[in-house]
Amino acid sequence: MLDDRRDRDVTSPQLPPKRLPASWSVGEVLDGTFFVLATAVVFWLGWVLLRDHRTLAWGELARLVVFWALVAYVGLPRLQQVLTRIYVPDYFIGRTTTSSGILGDPVNLAVQGRAEQVHAAMSAAGWTRADDLTLRSGWGIVVSAVLRRSYRSAPVSGLFLFGRLQAFAYEMEVGGDAARRHHVRFWPTPADWVLPGGQRVDWLAAGTYDRAVGLSLFTLQVTHKIDADIDVERDHVVATVRAGSPHARTGVLSHFVPAFRSRNGGGDVVRTDGSLVVLDLTDGPADDRAQPAEASGRPALADRRTPPVELGLAAAVCLVKTVAALVGAAVLPVPAVLALLLCALVWARQAWARLLLMALSTVEAVVLVHAASADPGPGSLTRLLHAGAAALVLVTVSSDGARRWVTARRPAARAG
Repeated sequence: MLDDRRDRDVTSPQLPPKRLPASWSVGEVLDGTFFVLATAVVFWLGWVLLRDHRTLAWGELARLVVFWALVAYVGLPRLQQVLTRIYVPDYFIGRTTTSSGILGDPVNLAVQGRAEQVHAAMSAAGWTRADDLTLRSGWGIVVSAVLRRSYRSAPVSGLFLFGRLQAFAYEMEVGGDAARRHHVRFWPTPADWVLPGGQRVDWLAAGTYDRAVGLSLFTLQVTHKIDADIDVERDHVVATVRAGSPHARTGVLSHFVPAFRSRNGGGDVVRTDGSLVVLDLTDGPADDRAQPAEASGRPALADRRTPPVELGLAAAVCLVKTVAALVGAAVLPVPAVLALLLCALVWARQAWARLLLMALSTVEAVVLVHAASADPGPGSLTRLLHAGAAALVLVTVSSDGARRWVTARRPAARAG
């Protein structure tokens, strides 16, 4: 049989450019080394705590609580962060990722319009902008949970798309209950980026409904549990925006992704028909609450004037250790004071101070955990407490938030 294609113009498939092996600087190698060491120290400390647990006395039960906190909030997320950097794709697949790299909520909305227009449309629809997660807002979450108070602008957990944290999020609390809320996160798309199929949009979003509070299936952390039918939440967001902004136009990209049933980063079941709704807000009014970092798509952390939560925790631990050393507690004064000084320099965005603080905390934690492991006597619990403090400093200072803080440029001072 003759090949009838021989007279046709055949276009060879365009292969993606080859990616050259990344060259790592000395600082990046040290940073990664301390990150892995922090993970190992946490699991070692957790194993020693669990190994020495023998009774159901209150003190022993406290050890179990500490063990759970170490594994749930430090050990498992750190381990998953290392592994997901290997096997989770870093290109767009229609899914967000958690800070640990686990696949998060699916993308189910797209928006055309400037950041100011998105803010105006969401406000007109009755949505409340979520606060950024800071020490103050974190304390507000604790107060609202303990006193069962409403917190309409409570922060949402961080999800990543295009390697960036959401630029902002909006939410609707249900019945004054902080455990139940509608919420949607927004990410600006990179310059010249197009959706599969060729359409250009300015924003991608992921809308879900929090139905309760429970434990994450993957990390055992306390978190919100979402409703499985994310298409209902997608349609709710669109309906409220259209009701508040009659100028808004909508389109649907059917079969944007195949319909699927999966789990998000908290282990909750999610299912979707795979359609992507596109909201066009380009004819709408603008709201001046948009910030330059949102409009340009730059990571918001680079423009922060206050350190991230991780560094706040590290500073608190270093301060407590220094005070304990000065009042004569069983804490070596020189390492405690040195750690506090280095922490202050890290707050001043000194990258070298962060490396030294991680080195000091690593040595201190390893020595103390080894001593407690070798001699599980009466003083082992005190050594484990001091080791836990050193490990907490190591974990917080080796976090991505702390790394981005010291590598970001200082924000320019305001005029006047």
